[in-house]
Amino acid sequence: MELNQALEELETLQKKMYAYQCASSSLYLDSVTVAPRDTAQGRGVALGILAGESHKLFADPAVGELLDFLERRGEALTFSQRRQVEELKRSWRQMSRIPAEEYMAYAQLTNEASDVWHKAKENNDFASFQPVLEQLVAFNRKFAGYYDDTKAPYDALLNEYERGVDMAYLDKFFTAIREKLVPVIHAIGEKAQPDDSFLHREYPVEDQRKFSDYLMEVMGLDRAHCTIGETEHPFTLNFNNKDVRITTNYDPHDVASSMYSVIHEGGHAKYELGIRDDIQYTCLAGGVSMGVHESQSRFYENLIGRSRPFIEAIFPKMRAFFPAQLAGVTAEQFYRAVNRAQPTLIRIEADELTYCLHIMVRYEMEKQLIGGTLEVKDVPKVWNRLYKEYLGIDVPDDKRGCLQDSHWSGGSFGYFPSYALGSAYGAQMLKNMEREFDVWGPVSRGDLSQVSAWLGDKVHQYGGLLTPAEVVKNACGDFDPTVYTDYLVEKYSRLYGL
Repeated sequence: MELNQALEELETLQKKMYAYQCASSSLYLDSVTVAPRDTAQGRGVALGILAGESHKLFADPAVGELLDFLERRGEALTFSQRRQVEELKRSWRQMSRIPAEEYMAYAQLTNEASDVWHKAKENNDFASFQPVLEQLVAFNRKFAGYYDDTKAPYDALLNEYERGVDMAYLDKFFTAIREKLVPVIHAIGEKAQPDDSFLHREYPVEDQRKFSDYLMEVMGLDRAHCTIGETEHPFTLNFNNKDVRITTNYDPHDVASSMYSVIHEGGHAKYELGIRDDIQYTCLAGGVSMGVHESQSRFYENLIGRSRPFIEAIFPKMRAFFPAQLAGVTAEQFYRAVNRAQPTLIRIEADELTYCLHIMVRYEMEKQLIGGTLEVKDVPKVWNRLYKEYLGIDVPDDKRGCLQDSHWSGGSFGYFPSYALGSAYGAQMLKNMEREFDVWGPVSRGDLSQVSAWLGDKVHQYGGLLTPAEVVKNACGDFDPTVYTDYLVEKYSRLYGL
């Protein structure tokens, strides 16, 4: 085989894989936004076939031979081509170990699980979700062995979301965070809380939709390439760097809920839209890891979105959208309200300070579920116990407890720690950014262009061209989690006069 022919085959392979992914993603997007209820069965048939065809295409031994051929000729390849071969070979080894019938069955199961989870959450009925969750856990235990049978099952799953991370690393990471933050949380518990009652007045959904459009404009999201939809649990879905979809959920009695989900998902979208053109339709297109991805979403949501300069910049416009609801409210009052630190039930509505405690609950439960020391039937009981232990609050029902997140219904075991890692990465990115230019002057005028340009240069453009560790090094330098805890301690000590 000639090198040029092999490279053409590599390009064709990746475009076919992209096409299958687009088809599956389109079905998923439709299912959780506009599809009628009780339509999972038909999609399951289609998704199962798509998964089977995708598996047949990629797990073919001929693909392994192609990648071996190109790997042996690495010196003749460009850096991008070598990275494509490297990443594809890793994925091929995993995929070729998974029997096609299991891969198809899993695709059908996750489609069904999404529908079951939505209904279970709506009806506060964990028992109806339990059988599906048991199957998802069993599949993930088995798939972990296919991914890397030299690792503990949960370590293998973690590695799929943040390469190089394992339970030993995360145990130390979370212990350090807990030791630094819990005393601050307790100290704040003794202080008077700012009034946030105005956040819970009646905010018509149609007005919130217009406000979302404004927030996307401030973030610099090109609406020709990024749309917004509505779903039960907000998420971002990317097709390529010219087509990204974000979603939110509107609560008429909590304007901050959708506000910050739009900014969070907008951060994910900024990443995907900023990836360079020359790696589109390859395995390198898309964010390099979920930890790095969450660093971008949580950067915009919290480090920028909950900053005093940003609130001061957007508040006049916000009052124009909601004149009656925000009558007599100042930007400073709004800033303090959206930074109120108090343990709450819902992860996506948690403040910066207590957020990681929500992640720790999920991390501990996933370790036990995948490790086989926790049965699915006991999930609500253990969830409620950990919330009491970690956050000091009672969980009134499963809807606001173990059914609140969509991740497990999608089989995403190992994802949750990425939120905490991403938060820590983002704090260090901000520190480095502040050394290079005036961040807050432009932000106070509603101008995020310099912030986005810096992130685009250090993180976004590369997609998977660099490894996760290289991207973190590029933007953070030597990663130091204490930068994150120091940021939180300093911010909340000022807010509450500690």
